[in-house]
Amino acid sequence: MQQSYGLVQIQRVLAQRASCASDEELWLAGVGSELSESLRAAMPARRTPAAVLVPLIERETGIFVLLTQRADSLKDHAGQISFPGGRIEATDKDAWSAALRESREEIGLSERYVQFAGFLPDHIVITGFRVTPVVGFVSPDYHLQLDAAEVLDAFEVPLSFILDSKNHQSRQRTLGILSFEVYDIPYGERNIWGATAGMLMTLRSLLIASDLKSGLSAG
Repeated sequence: MQQSYGLVQIQRVLAQRASCASDEELWLAGVGSELSESLRAAMPARRTPAAVLVPLIERETGIFVLLTQRADSLKDHAGQISFPGGRIEATDKDAWSAALRESREEIGLSERYVQFAGFLPDHIVITGFRVTPVVGFVSPDYHLQLDAAEVLDAFEVPLSFILDSKNHQSRQRTLGILSFEVYDIPYGERNIWGATAGMLMTLRSLLIASDLKSGLSAG
């Protein structure tokens, strides 16, 4: 698999509209599109719409992903590595607007630094959310102001590191009587796992599929 991508190549694999409503096209964060019907049926029937921003920054050394570490004092998912985001409120125009608002509230990222790139497929998570991941290209000169009540830290990870399968650790997860494989991405003293790792693995899968398609076309 090609380990180096530019923003133009990444945008080509993204959808320009949010994921359709069909359950068969939903991805379980951390697993992928190969989910069996029984596994999907084990998820909560009522799914709260949410959106996250997947921020990508192009630097001289490559593409980087901006991630956050949630505050240790939070009731849910304390200390977990995540994307800025949250539930889509009635006042939000769409998932893109919600992702921008949450990013502004959580890490102080102004929308003037963010360019819309496209959507990853909607993901469902065990906590009952249906998450729309919105990819945004972020200017390298961005400024942040973290909300200490929600975010402990923000940091960048090279996309090439995330895409490299040598950096993935598989583990088994259970949901009721079902067991399935998920991947974590340890990075230094941090561990990217759960929904965040799942969405990054989705991006990786789309890029691999694009590479394969390009190879077949060239052949």
